[in-house]
Formats: sequence, structure tokens, C-alpha cells
Amino acid sequence: MTGESGQRTAVAVLGLGEMGSALANAFAGGGHPTTVWNRTPGKANSAVGNGAREAATAREAVAASELVVVSVQSNAVAHDILESAAEVIAGRTVLNLTDGTSSEARAVADRVTENNAEYLHGQIMTIAPGVGQPESMLFYGGSEPAYQRYHSALTLLGGRGRYVSGDVGVPALYGMAVHDTMWGILNGFLHATALLSDAGIEAKQFLADAGPAVANLTAFLPFLGEEIDSGEYATPFGALKHHLPSLEDLVRECESRGIDAEFPRYTRSLVADAVEGGHAGDSYSRLVEHFGKG
Repeated sequence: MTGESGQRTAVAVLGLGEMGSALANAFAGGGHPTTVWNRTPGKANSAVGNGAREAATAREAVAASELVVVSVQSNAVAHDILESAAEVIAGRTVLNLTDGTSSEARAVADRVTENNAEYLHGQIMTIAPGVGQPESMLFYGGSEPAYQRYHSALTLLGGRGRYVSGDVGVPALYGMAVHDTMWGILNGFLHATALLSDAGIEAKQFLADAGPAVANLTAFLPFLGEEIDSGEYATPFGALKHHLPSLEDLVRECESRGIDAEFPRYTRSLVADAVEGGHAGDSYSRLVEHFGKG
């Protein structure tokens, strides 16, 4: 867990909310000289108790560090904080772990690099208690040399860190894509269990009986991904027309029980429109065109 000099990397953590405090504790607990700063006083106790030093200003924290980690409320705030330390940021590496959009990440990166510092953007795919766990994943983008230089220190934040692109906006997009998929799965499961509950069937019984079938659903994602990347939607199996009868049954079942049918109706309309558009024999991946730009 060293930088190029062979010494423990001096780290600054700017922002001591729940996530920032977890990051600071991970670095300090891992033996790195850690300086912390927060706009609102009184949030450094946990990190200081773990060996960190509290700075009076962001500028002071940055000046004491080699790796500057930012975890704040927004990228606009991150930008302002880094601007306040612009005079001392040259020659350092900024790792921005603030949530936001890809364009916001690029805007912060542009300003940091204008000040002669290297920039990494990271997306943390866990809640604060998961920071530092072997199974926790983080996506990184930006300066690959900087990522390689601090890789061992970054493993303290999660055992499954992955550098994904030189484009600093990609980690944010990856995070959104994971969450987008997650919400689709969660909403589908909750809708399904509401239907089962109305019939007197417990979710745990359903999962005990149908768990393997549910788990196998994600096994189709690589196939869909290949079709989307290639633009080849006409496949010998999984024709869209075969989804319609099951969707009709689901909608009618929900309506007869008074269960909210908006979710399956929406899916039915997507499939029906594609079938009517001449894509009855295509894979479900054809529907990506509906979600893309018109």
C-alpha cells in the first residue's frame, strides 16, 4: 500500500459524511498518513480516533497529501472545494468519489487537470458500512498511471476495484447502469410477490420452489448484451411474439385481483408495438431501440 516512493501514501479525505468518514477510516486504519477536512466542524472524531489528523482548511489537507479523495454532496461542491485549494493541488492526484452525472465528472476533471494534477473518478457500489469489504466493488476511470500507482492503497476501499476507462464519466455511467438493472429486478420481484401474496402464497415459499428459475434470469444478460452490441436481434429462439400470451395472462390476472397492472401493461405495450412493427421473430433485445434516442 505504497506510492512510487515506497512510502505509505499520504491521503487527504475531503468530506466527512457517512461515506467520507468510512473512506477516511479505511485509509487511516490501513496505516496511511490521513488528513481529513469537512466544511461543517465536529465530524472528524471517528477518523481522528482512528489515527487521522484534522485540518483547518481544505487547502491545508491537500497540501499535506499526495492522494486527495473527495466525497461530498455534489460535484458542484467538489469543484468549489478543490478550487479553494487550487494553489497547492499541482502534482497531486485527485480521486473524486462524489456521486453525479458523467458530464459533471468531466467538468471537475477538466478543472483539476488545468491545475496540473492527475484525476481519477470513482463510483462506489456499496453503502458506507461496506467500504473496505472484500466483496465491495468500485469503478475507476481517468488517469490509468495514477490508478496503477495507488492501486494497493485503493484496495482498502473495496476488494473488487476495477479500472474501466480513461473517460472519467464512465464510472458514473457504470454505476447508473447497475442501479437501473437493480431497480428493474427489484420492481419486478415486488410486483410478483404482491400478486402471490394476494393468492396466499408467501415469498419465501415461492423462492424455495422457483429460486433456480429466478436466479437463471440473469444468465440471459450476456446473450442480450451480445445482440445489442452487434445489432443482430433476429435469433432462433426467444421470439418477441411468444412473450405476448404470457403478458396478456399476467395483465388479466392482476386486473382480476385488483393488483396494480401498470407495470405488466407497460411491458405488454412495448412487446406489442415491436411485434406490430414487424419484429415478431426478434429477440427481446430488440426493445433496446424503444429506450434509445428516437
